[in-house]
Amino acid sequence: MAPAGSDITSAVIVDGTLWVLIGFSAATWALILIKGIQHLRIAHHNRVFSKQFWGAQDFQAAAALGTYAGPAGRVAQAGFATLIEADGGTTTHDLEHTGDRQELLDRRLRQQMQKERGALESGLAILATVGSISPFVGLFGTVWGIMGALTSISKSGSASLDVVAGPIGEALIATAVGIAVAVPAVIAYNFFIRRNKVIWAFLDDFAIDFVHLALKTSFIIKRPAARPAASRLADAAGNRKHILNDEELPAKGAHA
Repeated sequence: MAPAGSDITSAVIVDGTLWVLIGFSAATWALILIKGIQHLRIAHHNRVFSKQFWGAQDFQAAAALGTYAGPAGRVAQAGFATLIEADGGTTTHDLEHTGDRQELLDRRLRQQMQKERGALESGLAILATVGSISPFVGLFGTVWGIMGALTSISKSGSASLDVVAGPIGEALIATAVGIAVAVPAVIAYNFFIRRNKVIWAFLDDFAIDFVHLALKTSFIIKRPAARPAASRLADAAGNRKHILNDEELPAKGAHA
């Protein structure tokens, strides 16, 4: 009974190893898809925002854009919010707001850039882990499978090629699967690390340019002008009148 139990245990361990590797592969390809979509969206948002930002008439006009999608947009939003906050005179009440306006702006921009960096690097640790341990997981399954195969061969009392090739070949599949899982994970990890460095360099250059532009305005930015209440009321009255006219048309048609 012991050899039979040993064979069953060996088969279970090898099969379990293969299922673990399949799970690693599914997680890897899911992350590749998610990160790929993320980087496509980031590239699009950064390109659109940069075109709008640098196409603005001046720094004040750029602050009034109101579109802050993407990492560059969110960095700019943090910068504009800091300048508006500093202009409101609320920068000397606690330690967070100590220092002059340039120091406060630099700190806020760096904090937002670190947040963007964390979002960019999310999931990459999983790719690195899968790429590092998958070959060893496969090797573990292979070693255990070979041990079971050798046990079966010793029971059969024959060491011919026909007896040895089958069990050992099946055990080596685990190593092949482990390598097949690791290769895409390593390639994807290196690719996204490279893309993150490019985006980080872009954000760093943008933050420097933002500070220089703010310096030309003495770190003063006006709050976006709100629409007057009279204008909002006039628009509401016009919409209400338009709705009433639309409701009166069917009634007049009925009287006719």
